[in-house]
Order: sequence, then C-alpha cells, then structure tokens
Amino acid sequence: MSECDGPDCEKALDNLYLFIDQEIDTASCAEIQSHIDECSGCLGEYDLERVVKSLVSRSCTEVAPEPLRDKVLFSIRTVQIEITEQRAT
Repeated sequence: MSECDGPDCEKALDNLYLFIDQEIDTASCAEIQSHIDECSGCLGEYDLERVVKSLVSRSCTEVAPEPLRDKVLFSIRTVQIEITEQRAT
C-alpha cells in the first residue's frame, strides 16, 4: 500500500476514502489532514487516490441501458424484501 507504518499512518490510510469524500467527522478530518501534511508517504497515497478517483469519475459518465437498470433495481428490491422478511420472523 505505502511505505508508511505506525498507528497514525494506519489510521490515516484506513480512513482515506472517507476523508477524500468528506464523509468523516470534523475532528477526524483535521487529524488526518494534519498527518497528511507531515507524512510524505501518506501524502503520496492521498494524492494517488485523489487522481484515481478523479479519473474514474470522469470516465464513468455513461448511463446504463434501461434493461440493465431494471434488472439491478429488481435485484435490489428482492434483497430488500428478503431482509424485511428475515427481520419480521
């Protein structure tokens, strides 16, 4: 993964995707940002993940064909029904 090691690096890298997507609490975000600012290994991982996320985002602009979308939605609904039924029993 990277040349980093230690508890601070592990925590930063474990939460990297949440940090990039801004889906982490403010205190953890500040802690990770501070670590990334000081750790070149984690900074490299952060930069790499941001670039990959950006490339994937730009490349995934196609809309799925209607039959595929219907099939996926049907599968999701089936799983939701199964989960609901399991909770009811």
